[in-house]
Amino acid sequence: MTEQHSKPCVMEAAARVVATPAPDDKTRLARETAAAWRAGALALPDRDAPCRAPDAPGRPPHPELKPPGQTPRRRLGSLEGRFALMHAVAHIEFNAIDLHFDMVARFAGDPRIADDQRASFVSDWISVGDDEARHFTLVRDRLQQMGGDYGDLAAHDGLWEAAQNTAHDLAARLAVAPLVLEARGLDVTPQMIEKLSSVGDADSVAILSVIYEEEVGHVAAGARWFDHVCRDETDTPEHCFHRLVSTYFSGALKRPFNDDARAAAGLPGCFYEPLAEQLS
Repeated sequence: MTEQHSKPCVMEAAARVVATPAPDDKTRLARETAAAWRAGALALPDRDAPCRAPDAPGRPPHPELKPPGQTPRRRLGSLEGRFALMHAVAHIEFNAIDLHFDMVARFAGDPRIADDQRASFVSDWISVGDDEARHFTLVRDRLQQMGGDYGDLAAHDGLWEAAQNTAHDLAARLAVAPLVLEARGLDVTPQMIEKLSSVGDADSVAILSVIYEEEVGHVAAGARWFDHVCRDETDTPEHCFHRLVSTYFSGALKRPFNDDARAAAGLPGCFYEPLAEQLS
């Protein structure tokens, strides 16, 4: 047995993160797995290595999951409203841990990733998942400072539904998860920061500013790997994106777009503008 194959496989390690239900355990294991990968303690999968991801992620008993229209929305002028906003952000970050470790557990053996690029693919998504675990911890600490905790309010499961819809196709996952859902965060987070600043919530602003700055890199990783995966397609990456998003994402993309941040992430307007909702 070679040294490489005597190590635990990174796909199996990533799958354990996804399967772990308790927030404290999931974030700890995510960060430990990222550290182990960087230290060379985890092995790369072979080409065509089978998916190791669980069918569904581990979830704590709370928050209760409801349809998106039934989750709480309150004005940010009240502590309750700011708590509701930060709780929604915490839920997004918690789901994002699973989305990115699932990317490794499910797709690190995908034959569309060139053998000499497989380590870079794993490094990118392990790093993004590590960021999301850190982000979740920052937001959860803020919720506790505000007198509550993650799980106190209902949340929705839209992010994981997107993962389920694209579980069979790496290109579809890249199109929908980082290039639609995470790119949406680039559009809306500056408005959230501005509103929280206007009511003097500097602590929440500082956390969202960190998330926003690092989210550009996450979308950039998606754009880079989408281009890599689609390079052998008969169509252009742009048209491949249009086809996949139209197939696997429900509804039009919402304006307004943060064109500068999207461009900094390598996501040009020709990708998303044709799929945007029409303004009246």
